[in-house]
Amino acid sequence: MAAAIVIGRQVYHSVVPSLLAKKSVAFTSPRQLHTAAFRKMAKRALIILAEGAEEMETVITVDVLRRGNVNVTLAGLAGKDTVLCSRNVKVVPDTDLSSALKEAPFDAVILPGGLKGAEALANAEIVGQILRDHFAQGKLVAAVCAGPTAFIGHGIGKGKRVTSHPSVKDKMVAGGYEYSEDRVVVDGNVITSRAPGTTFEFALKLVELLQGKEQADAIMPPMLVKL
Repeated sequence: MAAAIVIGRQVYHSVVPSLLAKKSVAFTSPRQLHTAAFRKMAKRALIILAEGAEEMETVITVDVLRRGNVNVTLAGLAGKDTVLCSRNVKVVPDTDLSSALKEAPFDAVILPGGLKGAEALANAEIVGQILRDHFAQGKLVAAVCAGPTAFIGHGIGKGKRVTSHPSVKDKMVAGGYEYSEDRVVVDGNVITSRAPGTTFEFALKLVELLQGKEQADAIMPPMLVKL
């Protein structure tokens, strides 16, 4: 479900005047104006949710990115209905993937792990099309845990340095990737990580790449995260 984000007045001095200058745009409240400014400025990320996804990797990534002022769409691969995740936690996506694609391109496309969820992502041609399009445009493509295995069949970043959950290491190596056991790996526009326990680092790295290190550093203290 979409998170409500309260936007302060201090950061939109350069954007608000340009929005007000558009005579065709009518704002009835400061909140509408601030929301429009946020949407214009914020980077946008698409997280694709499939049945069997790892729930911690999904929710932590969505939450941290939204704290970092990234506009996140959590899209259900099979539709907009509730998705049963790997430990029987139910997650409601913001929308279905087909509807989300009407807002493309995004600045980042992100795949959670969970073995069953990763298999669904790897077998979905629509996911391959999204990944290939965004990778070719230099947009970020990111995956955690078993999620990177979806890159193999979709032909994303072969030869790149990556990591994953240890259980799928051999699969990644056989797929033609340079394997690392670092907790988060960035190689160009391909970002990978290892498991639920590395997801805060993964999500914070994405905030850093999308919004800058200052933004990533600013959201760590309220979460009591130490890296």
